[in-house]
Amino acid sequence: MADRYDFTHAERKEKIIRICISIGIWVVSVAAVIALAWLVVYLSIEKTTMVDASMEPTLMQDDKIVIDKMTYRFRDPKRNDVIVFRQGDDEHSFYNIKRVIGLPGEKVRIAEGVVYINGKEMEEYANVDTMILPGLANYEITLGEDEYFVLGDSRNNSEDSRYATVGNVHLNEIIGRAWIRTNKFGFVNSLNKR
Repeated sequence: MADRYDFTHAERKEKIIRICISIGIWVVSVAAVIALAWLVVYLSIEKTTMVDASMEPTLMQDDKIVIDKMTYRFRDPKRNDVIVFRQGDDEHSFYNIKRVIGLPGEKVRIAEGVVYINGKEMEEYANVDTMILPGLANYEITLGEDEYFVLGDSRNNSEDSRYATVGNVHLNEIIGRAWIRTNKFGFVNSLNKR
């Protein structure tokens, strides 16, 4: 008598293999989506809160800000960008939010409340008050290759590059650009424009 082949056992085994492959593909797909979502959030955006009044009237204290962490991976900060930075390695220090005024290699000076870049008066991008105290910028400051001079929009109520406690901001200290204000929705760069 010839050996009988059990077709039902072979079909069952093939069906189990197909189900296992489908489950494996599904698990790998879900894991890839979760990993991609985590990378996008971790590497490209972050939320913070404006902790002081130094950027008024552009940003108010307690405004919720979304930080764009991707832009500066492809280009350097530009004049008038509102940046978010943290100085030092203290994990408990808060983020600072200021406007970029001076770029690497430039000479910055403040005289009679006016900002001068390389000896020429800078045209203000935002509505700001005339500065009373020039701080360190009373004398010309030459920025290094990776340094930025920043000011708060509330010029007489801001601790910024005019003071030794903040000084010039190095590129590696910049977290990203302040992108969106979420509590009163608005794109930060379009707020308080002249």
